[in-house]
Amino acid sequence: MNTFYTVLIIFAVLFAILGFIAWKFPRRFVRAIFRPLLEIFYRGRTVGLENLPAEGGVMIVSNHVSWIDGILILWLLPRNVRFVVDGGNFHSALAKYLSGAFDTILMMGGPKAIGRALRSAREGLNNGDVVGIFAEGTITRTGQLQAFKPGMTKILQKTNAQVVPVYLEGIWGSIFSFSGGRFFKKWPTQFRRTITLYVGEPLPPETPISTIRTRVQTLGSKAQIDNRQQFPVLAQRVLRCWRRRGSRMQAADSLGVEAGGRTLLIRTLALRRCLRREVFAADEKFVGVLLPPSVGAVAVNVALAVDRRISANLNYTVSSDVMNHCIRSTGVKHVLTSDRFMEKLDLNLDAEIVSLDDLKKKVSMTDKAIAFLQATIVPAWLLDRMLGLHKVTSDDLLTVIFTSGSTGMPKGVLLSNANVSHNVDAVGRAVRLDQADTIIGILPFFHSFGYAVTLWAAQTLGPAGVYHFNPLDAKQIGKLVQKYKATVLLATPTFLRGYLKRVPPEQFQSLDVVVVGAEKMPMDLFDDFEQRFGVRPVEGYGMTEMSPLVSVNIPISRSMAKYQPDRVEGSVGRPLPGISAKIISPDDASELSTGEDGLLLVTGPNVMRGYAGQDDLTKKALVDGWYSTGDIAHIDADGFLHITGRLSRFSKIGGEMVPHVKVEEEVGKLLKEGEDDDQLRACVTAVPDEKKGERLIVLYTKTAKSVDEIRTGLRAAGLANLFIPGNEGFIEVNEVPLLGTGKLDLKAVKDLALERTSKAN
Repeated sequence: MNTFYTVLIIFAVLFAILGFIAWKFPRRFVRAIFRPLLEIFYRGRTVGLENLPAEGGVMIVSNHVSWIDGILILWLLPRNVRFVVDGGNFHSALAKYLSGAFDTILMMGGPKAIGRALRSAREGLNNGDVVGIFAEGTITRTGQLQAFKPGMTKILQKTNAQVVPVYLEGIWGSIFSFSGGRFFKKWPTQFRRTITLYVGEPLPPETPISTIRTRVQTLGSKAQIDNRQQFPVLAQRVLRCWRRRGSRMQAADSLGVEAGGRTLLIRTLALRRCLRREVFAADEKFVGVLLPPSVGAVAVNVALAVDRRISANLNYTVSSDVMNHCIRSTGVKHVLTSDRFMEKLDLNLDAEIVSLDDLKKKVSMTDKAIAFLQATIVPAWLLDRMLGLHKVTSDDLLTVIFTSGSTGMPKGVLLSNANVSHNVDAVGRAVRLDQADTIIGILPFFHSFGYAVTLWAAQTLGPAGVYHFNPLDAKQIGKLVQKYKATVLLATPTFLRGYLKRVPPEQFQSLDVVVVGAEKMPMDLFDDFEQRFGVRPVEGYGMTEMSPLVSVNIPISRSMAKYQPDRVEGSVGRPLPGISAKIISPDDASELSTGEDGLLLVTGPNVMRGYAGQDDLTKKALVDGWYSTGDIAHIDADGFLHITGRLSRFSKIGGEMVPHVKVEEEVGKLLKEGEDDDQLRACVTAVPDEKKGERLIVLYTKTAKSVDEIRTGLRAAGLANLFIPGNEGFIEVNEVPLLGTGKLDLKAVKDLALERTSKAN
């Protein structure tokens, strides 16, 4: 008994000592408990710690990804941080004790209580404390950085505190984040994940909220660029996805081909073996692909990725000269195509044409048997090593996509595995694609959106892909959507106009998500499409050099927004996770504030590696990791991007920037009055002018209206006189020059305007 009482007394004394420490030194006590626990479950590191002032008042402004962000920041910073948080989450005795241990500032309900909390935070800054704030006011549901609330400016008033932007990277995917569409009720995706806190350079207290937000967002881009090796290798990912899919339909096309995941995997692995034996030299890297969107094109592109070769999907709407330019710029030796498709094209190529129809006959029984074993028996980790996929790095090139060539010869955009993989991951977060989805793939794979989303996202995120070669073929697309109960359509506003007229409502009944890009979405089209088909489109924005998606509005049916909007019509959405955008003056490159139009720059792990064989153009386009898009845009107070035009489509006349697109839209409206067609009827460009530097030229197709009537209509629409060309500035043409992709051929438009005006002079 004596021993028992002795042990009991010892434990009582120990508990008393711990209780005294917990009461007298709560912060040290809690840190002593939480630090080893956190180090069991996470690896922590801090980048840029030298940017945190060692003393004096500091406001920490962080992104908000999970329930434990504050705990992690306290773990990773040497100074105590007094977070300003919603007091509604701190009702329990334990929560109150923890908040008291770190002098947390609780905002309770009601304006007076909030005012007291803001004053306490301000006093803390003036007393030399570090005050932390999650300026978004809510945890992100997609990983995107949301709008910053104005409360921080009230705290900073009458203080000399420095503002330090920070970004917490690595917590998305944990049970405390909203990954997977829920908090807590899920399995963590990895054990001992690395959590990195990026600390930015201090800013003065009068810094605008928009600038602080940009700094936090830029740290997020740096974080994902630094950690780009964590993006999945797409070739590995697709093999696992197809294997899991089993016999369920994974891909189909309008040619009548259907393939389950396992079947597609076997065929692709067999094709890879045959290509290695019959076609490619061991050191051959770039391989041309000349195929429309189809099951075969999917198999070819995946086979090349699995074989660690770089696909170059060629634009089959251009001339032989343009295509040969693309072939030469990348050193393509072989072009994979089909006899049936080549018969439709009048091309003379400077590369060896490889007929997939002939190659199919050379696939041996050994190829098929080995492919079957690889697809069904060999463990995934072993298959990776057999195929050499474990050697693929994030910076290894995956593909080269050629620009449209609207302003000259196409440029070959070099995209790495990390570039495209980031975009696939970001699309998965924003649109939340899963096995219940079927994507209609009507965009060609030589188009970056078609390649990244309708090919790789469709084949690796869980959905099935259904492909058709002609996005203007409304009747066939309607049938495919109805037959396969497609849920996701990616298109352009021009394509949607055609579907409105030619697709019966019942054929699009299954559609749940419609995302448009490439051109500005007319406001009336939102209502018209929703009224006919019951689904409201959303806009996104991207370009080939960005792999391609930069931003997107979250589709209504996929929205999980709480307290913050995730869709603003008229905008192209917020930048995707890891992507930063800023607006600068085209004149002096100074950063502009909220709502100010200027040149849009973008950075992130999706930024291209460069242009093939054109280092000079690469250096011009990329400055300190930021890509100059050439687009004029502004960012609103909620962080949504609004594209207002192309820098190349503005003219400086009389010292004022005149937008071509605005004039073009108004002329187009006038020409289409009383007409029932979707044909592009007018375009605007500029030619040199001795007096004003430039003058506007309107190329338009035949119309019943006179030039005087058009000019009168433009004045009635509210256009300034500077925006309205004189009578000599209107030139009638047989048709407006377009590229094969349907985009305006800006170079041909300019050349035609110069030719016609020079003749007139």
